[in-house]
Amino acid sequence: MRALELLAPAKNLECGKAAIDHGADAVYMGPPMFGARAAAGNSLDDMGELCRYAHQYGAKVYATVNTLLHDDELPQAFALLEQLAEVGADAVLIQDMRLLATQAPIVLHASTQADNRTAEKVQWLAEQGFSRAVLARELSIGEIGEIHRRVPQMELEVFVHGALCVSYSGRCYASEHCFGRSANRGECAQFCRMQFDLLDGEGRELLHQRHLLSLRDLNMSRHIGQLIEAGATSFKIEGRLKDVGYVKNVTAAYSQLIDCYIAEHPGQYERSSRGHCRYTFEPDLQRTFNRGYTTYFAHGRQGGMANFLTPKALGQQVGKVKALQGRSFTVSGTASFANGDGLCFFDAQQQLQGFRVNRAEGNRLFPQTMPAALRPGQMLYRSSDQAMERMLAGTTATRKIPLTMRLRATDDGFALSIDGGPWTTMAIEHQQARTPQRENIVRELTKLGNTPYECSSVELPQDFNYFIPASQLAALRRRSLTTNSLTPGPSPKGEGSIYSQGQNQGKSLYTPLSNRRGAGGEATPLSNGRGVGGEALMHCRYCLRHELGYCVKHGGSKSTWREPLYLRLGDGRRFRLEFDCKRCEMKVYADEKD
Repeated sequence: MRALELLAPAKNLECGKAAIDHGADAVYMGPPMFGARAAAGNSLDDMGELCRYAHQYGAKVYATVNTLLHDDELPQAFALLEQLAEVGADAVLIQDMRLLATQAPIVLHASTQADNRTAEKVQWLAEQGFSRAVLARELSIGEIGEIHRRVPQMELEVFVHGALCVSYSGRCYASEHCFGRSANRGECAQFCRMQFDLLDGEGRELLHQRHLLSLRDLNMSRHIGQLIEAGATSFKIEGRLKDVGYVKNVTAAYSQLIDCYIAEHPGQYERSSRGHCRYTFEPDLQRTFNRGYTTYFAHGRQGGMANFLTPKALGQQVGKVKALQGRSFTVSGTASFANGDGLCFFDAQQQLQGFRVNRAEGNRLFPQTMPAALRPGQMLYRSSDQAMERMLAGTTATRKIPLTMRLRATDDGFALSIDGGPWTTMAIEHQQARTPQRENIVRELTKLGNTPYECSSVELPQDFNYFIPASQLAALRRRSLTTNSLTPGPSPKGEGSIYSQGQNQGKSLYTPLSNRRGAGGEATPLSNGRGVGGEALMHCRYCLRHELGYCVKHGGSKSTWREPLYLRLGDGRRFRLEFDCKRCEMKVYADEKD
């Protein structure tokens, strides 16, 4: 069977444990330095604790060491990889190909920052010793399938949910050029979320102060099965800066979707980790942070990828304003509201306005301050959902690994086996029972307490008729758990562990340096990111001309403006747009006049 992995983000230890509890098969986490989210670094102690916690379920922890490095940082980076291996990290994601020279016994994944979007690039990565490529977000399901067909030995990780970069990852230098903060060094200033004027070649303003490069969030929840069939191995949720509530809700939602697909295709797929989750809430992707959703290029180029009006999270549509009543108003629709909800709407000038609900009486709402721009007929969005936040604040899931226990008599006592593992024996005097003992035996053996396990069944021989004191049964249970390495402790990845079955068999944990051919091929160059020599600041598959409805190639109208088009920031800086229709791409250049 093919193993499927749900990969969730971990801003910190709390988020990492929550991701595991809510169904993640793996989490990715930033170490103390060199991560592509500089604000999401974690101590090695916390990473080690997360590894120990995850490994109880056979889940994995990946460290993100995916920035480009300065020469004098390389020794420190190599030392960090050694330390990550020591604390139990299962793999590291890298962008800088010089890290291929590491001698650390750790698996290497090629970060999406390495610009992985062709079969040729993925084949090259496989030849260098990478075990996995994190594919570009811009790829269609068909393109993912073609890469899998041509490079079947490579694990393919694909994004399924969360924020989208408008430029191919690893090929955006706009933040560095404008603000001296390199996206390839983990310090992106989110140039693409800013407001721009759109100018034509004659300097006429076509659009005023719109978020022309701000993409909606990715949501592939309806296409998980197609991604699985295309050959994807790992399904990645973006969000290493998101809070624990986001991690819980989104992880649970996708875990359930993957489980449903596996159940519909018996004998073909399985989860890459162990355990099943029980939730105290109903996951809902509409009730968590989002900028509106898109499937991006999953099925080819489409409209509606961007939201020109705001880069902020709108949340769920909850109805329209029905009537204003002094310091309150009523809402049409079926949504329920809670005191403290955050709501927002677009005013007559299409500017986003927000307010807090002080009191909710059914569909009649009393804001803290009545918004002056609120009018009947306006659509309302809930950007802060108090009921959902309260629900996610407590314990919302438990994850348990089901075990089968088998008890039998021996010549001088009894023996217990867990999940087909070795028999653990204990010398206990045989005492014939006067009354049926099965209920007492099951009750004692299934007391697994605060462990990741639960006993799903206890098997006894048909003629088993012995009385065993509860204290001795408990001692036999504890000894058997220890024998089978089922008590919480260090990473259970060694030989003989139940977790090693079927994992990494026939594979080395890492590729020796002699088999890694250096950083040739299509390795991402170390760039100053300033677009010198005419280099584009952004390379995008997203096309503004198409988004505006003026791509003749894809059925749009013929434009009346004169090109080239320019984006202009509020401070007057301009950026020229170039449309490469042959490759179906858009590039953004710094205006040479600035």
